[in-house]
Amino acid sequence: MSIQMPSILDCNASNCAYNRDEKCHAIAITVGGGACPLCDTSWMSPKKGGMPDVSGGVGACKVESCQFNRSLECGAEGIHIKLHASHADCGTFKKR
Repeated sequence: MSIQMPSILDCNASNCAYNRDEKCHAIAITVGGGACPLCDTSWMSPKKGGMPDVSGGVGACKVESCQFNRSLECGAEGIHIKLHASHADCGTFKKR
């Protein structure tokens, strides 16, 4: 079985170190659990990191209540990262 890592289609957390021009440049992010589907990889910093020629993907998802979660992996075709209450969340999250 071949599985494709879902792409991060856009990210409006402009203060994140991995964000350049509303695109994520971390090789892979982790979406965490808790009250929100938080982007655990988001790090607010004026210094930019990541790989400029890489478009980010979702490496793991710990939000078991999301309908796209399959064995702690994201099954969405792609996700949107949205700024929510001063932190980055998965905007594609849909409760089961």
